[in-house]
Amino acid sequence: MFTGIVRERGRVDSIEQGADGVHLEIAAPETASTLSVGDSVSISGACLTATAVSNGSFSVTAVVQGHIDAVGRIDSVEDGRVWVEAEPGVLRYCVEKGSITVDGVSLTIAGLRGDAFEVALIPHTLEVTTLGALEPGAEVNLEVDVLAKYVEKLIDRDTISG
Repeated sequence: MFTGIVRERGRVDSIEQGADGVHLEIAAPETASTLSVGDSVSISGACLTATAVSNGSFSVTAVVQGHIDAVGRIDSVEDGRVWVEAEPGVLRYCVEKGSITVDGVSLTIAGLRGDAFEVALIPHTLEVTTLGALEPGAEVNLEVDVLAKYVEKLIDRDTISG
């Protein structure tokens, strides 16, 4: 089970298109040392399954997007504050001080505007995740807070049955 704790930043050593999906080989010695074939691993927010494990690396086959709800686009990055443009289907679940997951990293929403949300990144997050390399125009994987989805479902159910 993915705990949300960043273990290390890996490096993609190879990408190959196969008949059954895209095969990735990831160099990540610390992670590989604890993985077995069949284990789940989160890569930029996509929940994938290890298909092979060798000395210091592991392979996955990407067939689906994991738990990703949408892809956002970085609008601006300044002093650890990042604005991410997102589609209305994502923004409907966003509230200030609520949670949003960007490339597999759970973050607190610091601000909202019509087409985007803002997050503030601390130095540790910038150092140990890929978020430190974000630039305007980059695409990121987004996952909304599952509790917001549950609340919406409960309200819809109560409205229909009420």
